[in-house]
Amino acid sequence: MKQSLVLRLTILFSFFASLTVSAQNFEMEEIVVKGKVLQSDQVNALKIPTPIINVPQSLSIVTDEEILKKGMRSIGDIIRYTPGVNTSQGEGHRDAVVFRGVRSTADFFQDGARDDVQYYRSLYNIEQVEILRGPNALLFGRGGTGGALNRVTKKPRLGVDSRKASIGVDTFGAFDIEADLNMAMGDDMAFRLNLHSDSLKNHRDFYDGDRLGFNPTLRKKLSSATTLDLSYEHIDHERFIDRGIPTANNKPVEEFAEIVFGDEDNNIHTVEASVFRAMVSHVFSDTRKGNLSITSNSFEKIYQNTYAASHTAESGIVTMDGYHDPTERDNFIITGNLINELTIGNTTHTILAGFESIDTDNENFRFNTYWTSKDCSVSGYDQESFNINNPMNFSVTADGTTTSVEYTNPCSLKSSTETDLSVTSFYFQDQMDVSDNLIVVLGGRHDTFDVTVSDIKNGTSAARKDTRFSPRMGVIYKPRDSMSIYYSYSEGFSPRSGEQYKSLSGGSPGSGETLRPDYFENMELGVKVDLSSDLSLTAAYFDSKADKAGYDGSSAEYIVERGIVVDGIELELKGKINDKLDLTFGYTNMDGKNGSKDAREIPETMYSLWANYEVNSNLGLAFGVMHQGESLIKDGGSQMLPDYTRFDAAAYYLDSNDFRIQVNMENLTDELYFPHSHSTHQASVGRERNIRFSLVRNF
Repeated sequence: MKQSLVLRLTILFSFFASLTVSAQNFEMEEIVVKGKVLQSDQVNALKIPTPIINVPQSLSIVTDEEILKKGMRSIGDIIRYTPGVNTSQGEGHRDAVVFRGVRSTADFFQDGARDDVQYYRSLYNIEQVEILRGPNALLFGRGGTGGALNRVTKKPRLGVDSRKASIGVDTFGAFDIEADLNMAMGDDMAFRLNLHSDSLKNHRDFYDGDRLGFNPTLRKKLSSATTLDLSYEHIDHERFIDRGIPTANNKPVEEFAEIVFGDEDNNIHTVEASVFRAMVSHVFSDTRKGNLSITSNSFEKIYQNTYAASHTAESGIVTMDGYHDPTERDNFIITGNLINELTIGNTTHTILAGFESIDTDNENFRFNTYWTSKDCSVSGYDQESFNINNPMNFSVTADGTTTSVEYTNPCSLKSSTETDLSVTSFYFQDQMDVSDNLIVVLGGRHDTFDVTVSDIKNGTSAARKDTRFSPRMGVIYKPRDSMSIYYSYSEGFSPRSGEQYKSLSGGSPGSGETLRPDYFENMELGVKVDLSSDLSLTAAYFDSKADKAGYDGSSAEYIVERGIVVDGIELELKGKINDKLDLTFGYTNMDGKNGSKDAREIPETMYSLWANYEVNSNLGLAFGVMHQGESLIKDGGSQMLPDYTRFDAAAYYLDSNDFRIQVNMENLTDELYFPHSHSTHQASVGRERNIRFSLVRNF
């Protein structure tokens, strides 16, 4: 670990030294383009960032203005109005997204740096959210097998003084307050502070929580060619965990919709984190630019809960299970990029070359629940049966025995692991403007993924080192400037240690050769059209598949199995229809298999529409509708989540003093729906009708 850190600091020193030696008096223009280009294209742009129409991949960008208008309070709210993706439960304590049929709790990024700790992310300091579909290992490395979600944070703005505050409350009793302060400190420096505090409530009994976020940032122009950005974020969250309700007759039991199958006092999730980020960007010349970013973060999180493990419709009895799971994780990430533009013959090449280095230390425990009515030395001590009542009583079992639950009894320790992870990556991309009508993108990324998982409980360990090259290619044909037809192919991989690096199981003890990663590949054919300067249409057909690594169970011989295969189409229409009407429409039709079984969490059809109409310069009205078709709860199972349609609306008024009054209405028809389920008897109950009032003031 120390040698690895020395190497990284040597690279860092060399990079800064090159900036000093090579610096010339080039004026660097600040580029800020919200909603039109990816953050990576802004950071890596030499002059004009690459517009979406020239990106050979399906993607959606949601800006902070859209988040405000739609009253979005979470990543899940954004996902529901985005094509190609849907939400997963995440066991009630984390963001979980299904990217084109591939469920992920780890393909999250913040300003391009990996943000894979499991928690619910806040939106208070977000400039835009980028949702990319299909494997994208070139920029993000391992994972990203179905897609990736990147949050772009707000940065200080030079030469600007501004203040913004907002406050909100809803009919459930949730309360939130946010502040955004930007202060110019001379011509070459600016400071920005974003903070928020949330008091959480919803339609379910016992649900509550608090969130606090604090994010000061500083931007400093070190010279006319060099800019430094520094950021610190403190995160402190706590919330009740709700794992949903059981199913019967192959669907969620609607009669249980008012019952919480969880421990009122002990179903809890907490996370505390400190996140440091720094980036320096330097312009060497009109055709060359470089940047270096460093991220250091430390997370402490705990989640513990009880949940329904089994249920039979006739018995009136539910069997409860649970666990206590604390995790500590420290990450140190360095990323460097060089961008160079050159002309060879009649072809212009924009070349991106970069590296990424990641060191992660992870400690995790898992305690099963222990019911005192059971014998901890006998299998099944972690489950107990209870009569179904509202509210549930977990102090008396179904047969009348007094009991209580213990979450950290030494006899119920299931696992204890320590993980040391090191990833070194190099990547290269050449965007070739062959002619005014043809763009070719070729690139790839080489990852060395070295992980050691120590099983503290059993006194064993396993290690695995993988090297993987992930290619990416795209061809873009532009019959006119406002239209592109593209084909792309990309690959990605998922390490055998899992998303959270907690296990290396699958072969003989200590054997790494049977633990090869899963490989994903994606083909996409699409068309993008700028119908006007403010309105764009994207249509795409995609086909993705996975090869799962496995072994035969006896000789540990390596075999390959067909994993999840998904194909489908996506449509997205987004922008201004006219001066009055702003529209976002998304449609997805997918079909998926996991091996020979129908795949879980893949609704055949999804669509969403949000229309915002400006009655006049002061008054705006909006209407939204989303539909999700039925989907399987487990691969090849018979339990289904029913389809549903939800209607939303909003209205806002702006006065001449930059004061905004807004009302957001969710689930207008008060429909009972079940958006996702973690497993057979854990179907989430969708939010009831809710009205949120908010006030926003710009100073």
